[in-house]
Parts: sequence; structure tokens; C-alpha cells
Amino acid sequence: MSSLVAEPVSRLVEAFARLPGIGPKTAQRLTYHLLRVPESEARALAAALVAVREEIVFCRTCFNFSDADECPICRNPDRDPRRICVVGEPLDVLAIERTGEWTGRYHVLHGQLSPMDGIGPERLRVAELLTRVEAARRAGEPVEEIILATNPTVEGDATAAFLAERLAGQVGAVTRIARGLPVGSDLEYADAITLVRALRGRRAIGEAP
Repeated sequence: MSSLVAEPVSRLVEAFARLPGIGPKTAQRLTYHLLRVPESEARALAAALVAVREEIVFCRTCFNFSDADECPICRNPDRDPRRICVVGEPLDVLAIERTGEWTGRYHVLHGQLSPMDGIGPERLRVAELLTRVEAARRAGEPVEEIILATNPTVEGDATAAFLAERLAGQVGAVTRIARGLPVGSDLEYADAITLVRALRGRRAIGEAP
């Protein structure tokens, strides 16, 4: 950035520009906006950023983000632990929760298989899912259904196929959300009605449409 810009301003612009969906111009606008707001507002933003890094952890059960050992969904006794919806990212949990359709629990993989990008099963929460399923079986409360709600993309389909193979015979049923979602789209951008139709139209992996 030009030497006419103060170093702290330049650093903040560069920091904003590294965020997803933020281009150089938007980064500049955000930076100069913060320079104009009251100091208390800027400090509140800084404190929130520090807190989210220091206080947020992975839920020990589903690996969603949480401020406690277990997230509110896993702690909720009204959620059915025998039915697990597997998603790629925490934002997908929020998208499905907005529908009000799902009453089971979740498992967050934190990504999807992508050999081209060097992302294999070992970089996802696959082992934890298999361990969770096995622990439930040993406890006498086997998982009845796992819904694979990965994105309807090449990577999402590959992830679903891989998990279906690993889970075969370990749970009552393995289903995939229906194609109510456009191919190549992300769950977090889907509207509630589309997600409800996809959840209700799920079918067993390998079953013909």
C-alpha cells in the first residue's frame, strides 16, 4: 500500500482483505469506517475478536463451535442422539436449524474430501464420527440413521460416498439429502423451503432417484 497511508491503517486493510469475500476496496472501506466510529465501538470489536479466539472451542461430541465442552444442541435432551446429520461446516448447521425440520443431532466434518487440494479423510472429523458411532453401539444405543448433508458438489458427493462406504453395516440407515439443492451450491446459501424439501426427500445411499 502507498507510503502515504499510515502503517497501522495499512496493516488493518491487509488483515480485512485476507477475510473470505472481502476485496481490497471493501477492506479499505471497513478500515476507514472504524477510524470514524467512536473509540468504544472499535474497542468492542477488538474485544469480540479476541474473545471468539479465546473462548470458543470444538464441541467434544459433534465438533461444532461451542463456548462449552458440549454445544447447546448436544446438551439438549429433546434432540434424538440416534439420528445424526453430517455436514461439512458449522454454517451448514445454522442453515438446517433455520428450517425447524431436524430434531436429531449433528456431526461437523470441517471440510470435504478434495484430493486436488490435498484434503483427505485424515484432515476431516471422519475418525471422530466413526468412533462416535462405535461408542453408541457399544453403549446399547446404536445410531438409527445418519443423513449425509454435504454440499451437492463433486467434493460433497465424494465425501458422502466415502462415508457411506465406511458406515455401511454400522448404523441402521445411511441417507443422503435429496436433490432439492442446486448442483454446485452451498448449504449455507439455501433457503429454508429448499432445505426442508431436501431433508424430507432423503433416500438411502445408492437408491435410484
